[in-house]
Amino acid sequence: MTEVTSPTRAPGRSPAVDDPAEPERRTNSVELFWDLVFVFAVTQVTTLLFHHLSWAGFGRAMLILALMWWAWSAFVWAANAQADDSRALRLILLLSSAFVFIAGLALPQAFGAEGMLFAVAYAVVRLLHLALYADASRRGRASWSSIAGFSVTAATGMALLIVGAALHDGARIALWGIAVAIDYAGPAWLTRDRLRGLQRVAVAHFAERYSLFVIICLGESIVDIGVGAASSHSRLSFTLVAVVALGLITTAAMWWTYFDRLAGEAEQRLRTHHDAVLAAADGYSYLHLVIVAGIIIFAAGVRLQITAINQTPVGSVRLAICGGLAIYLLGQVAFAARLGVRPQYEKAATAVALLVLFAVTAGVTTWVLAVIITALLVGLCLAEQAPRSKLRRPGAPDLGLP
Repeated sequence: MTEVTSPTRAPGRSPAVDDPAEPERRTNSVELFWDLVFVFAVTQVTTLLFHHLSWAGFGRAMLILALMWWAWSAFVWAANAQADDSRALRLILLLSSAFVFIAGLALPQAFGAEGMLFAVAYAVVRLLHLALYADASRRGRASWSSIAGFSVTAATGMALLIVGAALHDGARIALWGIAVAIDYAGPAWLTRDRLRGLQRVAVAHFAERYSLFVIICLGESIVDIGVGAASSHSRLSFTLVAVVALGLITTAAMWWTYFDRLAGEAEQRLRTHHDAVLAAADGYSYLHLVIVAGIIIFAAGVRLQITAINQTPVGSVRLAICGGLAIYLLGQVAFAARLGVRPQYEKAATAVALLVLFAVTAGVTTWVLAVIITALLVGLCLAEQAPRSKLRRPGAPDLGLP
């Protein structure tokens, strides 16, 4: 990467992508270690939803997920503005990982007795993120005016988070909701024009980081399938093994829908986007939250489904599974649209089919529901293969573009 500004860029064009004269920045080992700590936090969010699968529980889990996601995403941006061998990056990521872990420990009781511990640990993580960005600015790799703009909303959000932790029940939830809204609104609306000049986006590193988080969440789905089977108190009957296998196939299909084409196409579009910093912020920082939320909701639902393998799935479980998958696919549809990737008609149609499936399968057994869902996801994967062979010119290389 080079410095933020470029006197030769075209008017209105973001200085967004890597300098082709420099080697591409990739994910380094300390960032992978940081991700491992977030695996624990993601697991805690899924467990929170698993134990409180109601509308109130859903709202609380999504509020906590929004907080944890924003902390992770903020560090991706700050790390993206650092050199690969930056000592500041290594030190701050290792230090912040301890506070992320503390926040994860407090997460299940964040709306109860451990609210203050969660809020303070989380606020420290966000302050460390701002310190990392300040270091990038000092080195000429990020714009201080852009950083100062969203730092105000971040600090305001963290103050409200800590104040809310001193309150109880609805007052805490309300104040935390306001804190999240203010923090998210900073880069989205309040400082959006400044955001264009924030930094150059090291595209390979940036896309890789978000793809790795999707992998982490899909891995959490696989863990929840296994935990659900271990908690079912049933012998490994044909039905249990079959439903577990179908759950794994569904998760593999979820991986396929994102990584087979979409991830690569989006990365290529970002490299040539006329307003790449804002496109990256919208497509990855914001819309990937929808994708991740869908995976976590599905994971909690499938764990409950397999835990009660001998019972007909209740409405909340069916909604978590079908709705989670629908949210995951619709998040991909929106992400593709924002990055200028080909329309994802197959995903949109499958999402609608999943919602219809929820509406018409009251009383359907676990086995039948798992078969239909797996068939829908596998059918989607097959349907998305057709345009590739039809649109590619004979003899042309497959670059992952439509």
